[in-house]
Amino acid sequence: MQQNVINVQIGNSIEHYPEGISYKEIAGKHQMEYNNDIVLVFANEKLQELHNTLNQDAVIQFVTTGDEIGHNAYVRSMTLLLMKAFYDVCDHSPDLKVRVQFSVSDGLYCTVEGIEKVDQMLLDKVKNRMWEMVDRDIPINKRTVHTEDSVDLFNQYGMSEKKKLFKYRTASNVNLYRINEFEDYFYGYMVPSTGYLKYFELYLYDEGLVLQLPVRKNPKEVRKFQPADKLFQVLKNSTKWGDMQHLESVGALNDMIAMRDPQETILVQEAYQERKIAEIAEMISSDPKVKFILIAGPSSSGKTTFSHRLSIQLKANGMVPHPIAVDNFFVEREMTPRDENGEYNFECLGAMDIDLFGDCMSRLLKGEEVFLPTFNFKTGHKEYLDGPKKLGESDVLVIEGIHCLNPEMTRALPDENKFKIYISALTQLNVDEHNRIPTTDGRLFRRIVRDARTRGKSAKNTIAMWDSVRRGEEEYIFPYQEEADVMFNSSLIYELAVLKQYVEPLLFGIERDCPEYYEAKRLLKFLDYFVGIGSENVPANSLLREFIGGGCFRI
Repeated sequence: MQQNVINVQIGNSIEHYPEGISYKEIAGKHQMEYNNDIVLVFANEKLQELHNTLNQDAVIQFVTTGDEIGHNAYVRSMTLLLMKAFYDVCDHSPDLKVRVQFSVSDGLYCTVEGIEKVDQMLLDKVKNRMWEMVDRDIPINKRTVHTEDSVDLFNQYGMSEKKKLFKYRTASNVNLYRINEFEDYFYGYMVPSTGYLKYFELYLYDEGLVLQLPVRKNPKEVRKFQPADKLFQVLKNSTKWGDMQHLESVGALNDMIAMRDPQETILVQEAYQERKIAEIAEMISSDPKVKFILIAGPSSSGKTTFSHRLSIQLKANGMVPHPIAVDNFFVEREMTPRDENGEYNFECLGAMDIDLFGDCMSRLLKGEEVFLPTFNFKTGHKEYLDGPKKLGESDVLVIEGIHCLNPEMTRALPDENKFKIYISALTQLNVDEHNRIPTTDGRLFRRIVRDARTRGKSAKNTIAMWDSVRRGEEEYIFPYQEEADVMFNSSLIYELAVLKQYVEPLLFGIERDCPEYYEAKRLLKFLDYFVGIGSENVPANSLLREFIGGGCFRI
């Protein structure tokens, strides 16, 4: 019987393939054209794994590990490889529990339970086993099972958090991925085989280990692990707090919402954050030399509400805080640097009038009266509309801006007069043992809701500019986070259950033919894991109110 011929458009070329050929075979014919490994494809705008086969005419676009979607597939697949190696090295012990905790450096911090200790000897055995499987290029197979049947598998491997998660899953079936006999569930697509997983390293760290991975910009380079100890401790403490509340995963959170009154959990989480803010205020007030409180953090971290709540706690300690927005110290519009596209680059340090900022702050520190500018964003020029400001003995300036932790921004000020705070929404809740919730996703949900409510921007627009926002953060904020005297985690363990009601309608509004549709679909699928909570349970002074509205602060 003659085999049907399928027409495939790749770029501007039309190619012909026999019906039933795998996307992996097609990708192999074009791999030399790409610097990075092809790991997925879009076929007629639908994302496909490489093991799938071609059965109709198609327009194909290749996805590599240099793309966000491809990089995520690589990270998921590496996690599966790590789990398989641990189970092999530990003789498939039923007591073994490997848990992916959170991101550190360029990798994933993991802990291991059910064994005596994690040491270098064990790590070397695991790494050698991983390399054996990479060299053998074992297929990563996928099968679909009934959701209820998957629970038996999770019991077999001691994956209790997955068992809780699927208790609330409405879909009838679930996809499982397998390396040889070991199966696991992962949120998203995988690479086709272990031979793709050539770039990784393992490091002992703290009480566990770090699976160090390449970053998307350099998918074939694994940089040496550089621990960010301050950030790590904040993440570790937040995770431990969640564990103490028996909220280790989304399934545990759903149990709390469905089986108990969530109000107490919400109030306990809010009280925990308030205590942390009070501790920071106590640290500041105990040092009479501090005059400049510098606050920085990435987008949608809740910096504004945090500043208000910190100011209240400072007042309770007898201090007089004054808010200062660094945005008022932009250079004149015509002096603003431009990016590679010729657009004004308002994110770079060169967009700030550092000399003027330093002069104003230095004079205030000396006790002089100073006229501070207000930047007119319509005209692109500074104006002087308010009366002079002078610092009294108990006065402090609460200064917020993306460059506040960059030493160059405050070079004119003595270090002894600064107190630097880094704030970010560091998600401590994971989907289950092996699927983490990226911190960037949590902030994106916040941003989508706030943009729609306060700026009239659609979810499509917010998603479209999110990659640019993240690039700015990676260049101008993250490199200086360890400069902070203290870090504050603004993430609330319950917040995604609240944001779900706000975000879902906005994401459903993105049309299928939009470039942002796939990301919207991914986010909707993720939200499907959560049981929702009504916003009436959220206190008026909560950081979450900065995004959903109804707060007690003027923002």
